[in-house]
Order: sequence, then structure tokens, then C-alpha cells
Amino acid sequence: MDSLFASPVTMGLLALNVVASMIAFSNQAFMAQNVLWVGPMRQKGEWYRGLSSGFLHVNQLHLFLNMYGLWMFGPICEGILGGLGFAIVYFVSLIGGSAWAYVQNRNEPDYRAAGASGALSGMILAFCLFEPFAVLLAFFVIPMWGMVFGVLYVAFSYFFSLRADRIIGHEAHLGGAVAGVIATLLVRPETFNEFVAQAAERFG
Repeated sequence: MDSLFASPVTMGLLALNVVASMIAFSNQAFMAQNVLWVGPMRQKGEWYRGLSSGFLHVNQLHLFLNMYGLWMFGPICEGILGGLGFAIVYFVSLIGGSAWAYVQNRNEPDYRAAGASGALSGMILAFCLFEPFAVLLAFFVIPMWGMVFGVLYVAFSYFFSLRADRIIGHEAHLGGAVAGVIATLLVRPETFNEFVAQAAERFG
């Protein structure tokens, strides 16, 4: 908890997600006006939805799972990147996830999506760059190194984003993960050399 209080950007993002989502739970007009919705984006130019949708969630469980991930990984990434750097990575990942989702579904005007999953994906991939040999639990039960988790996460998201019967926005996960890696390396270029050094030390 101390690390969370020492991470003001993470705390602010947590608060903003919770407040915006709670409003949307009881106000469907607010939800409809701010989710990622391909039709209004293409027809009316409502591009702000690519950002606003990242702070809304479809139900309490969706909100809890994403905020749990932000609570777990946010303070670590913010501590390494600094407040500004972390904010850049978070928002680039969010917008990258929304952009990927929009492009992939641009011919489906009824497609809608919401949630911080794109931003969270970028943050998790950033953590995997910082701590490639930290043990993460895939599906909360399968232990694996961060670097393995990152590769499988991207592969899993890509594969499932191609399925027509998907009910989870894996395309936003994929876009957010890719954008997060790129943003992290641009914000903190030494991350790549540190990653290589950790791998060389482990396997050398």
C-alpha cells in the first residue's frame, strides 16, 4: 500500500477509472456516449471515444480485474519510468489498443468496446521488459518467467483476436501490448540493454 501512495499517477488513474465506471454503471446514456463505438466514430468523427472508452467498464467484475492489474503493476512501472514516463506509456498503450480495435473492426459499425485492458496490456509488457525473469502466474495458476509470459500474451491475443466468435476485445490487448513496448523503449531507451544484460547473465 505504501508503494501505491508513493505512486500518484497510478492512484489518479485508479480513481479516474473507478469514478467514470461507477457513473456509467448507472447512466447508460453516459456509457453509450463514451464507449469505443465504430459507427459514430466513422460517421460523426467522434474520435475522443478511443480515449474515453479506456476509463469505462461493462460491469463491476471487469472493473475489479483491470484495477487489480493496475494496482499490482502500476507502482512498479511508475517507480522505474517516473510519473511522466509512466503516464506516457499508459496513454500510448490505451490509444494503441483502441486504434487497433477500431482498425480491425472498422467495417462493423455496431462494434463497441470499453475498458482499460489496452493500457493494462502495455503496462504488463513494460514490466516484462524490466523484470524478464520475475515469476508471473498465467491465468492466476501457471507460473512462468515474465519474458515468456509477454511472448505468450502477444501470441494469445493475436490468435484470439482473429476469431469471429470472440466476446473479449483481444485486439485491444494486442494493440496495447505492442504500443506499450514501443513507448517504453522510447521513454526509457536503456531498458533494451538492461533486458539483454539480464538475459546474458541468466543464460551466459
